Amino acid sequence: ARASGVFGMAGGQAIDLAHVGKPMVDKDCVACHERKFGADARAYTRIDRKVRTPEQLLAQVQLCNVELKAGYFPDEEEHVAAYLNARYYGFKP
Repeated sequence: ARASGVFGMAGGQAIDLAHVGKPMVDKDCVACHERKFGADARAYTRIDRKVRTPEQLLAQVQLCNVELKAGYFPDEEEHVAAYLNARYYGFKP
């Protein structure tokens, strides 16, 4: 359901989760994206980016969690997705 999880929250709630997600992105995502794309933001801002919906964003975070062996719990994956959404994507609930 699209209104569940991070994307179904009121604006202030999602911002709070985004704040929690930023340190995880800084710790695990930035270095990987620099290796793959030359700069961390390029993956999020390129014209041909893979993520086009909130569901795809969370699925991509889940995939990265597995590939990086980061060990995030589902709620932490949602924190990361909330930060990325607030910073780069702007998907609406």
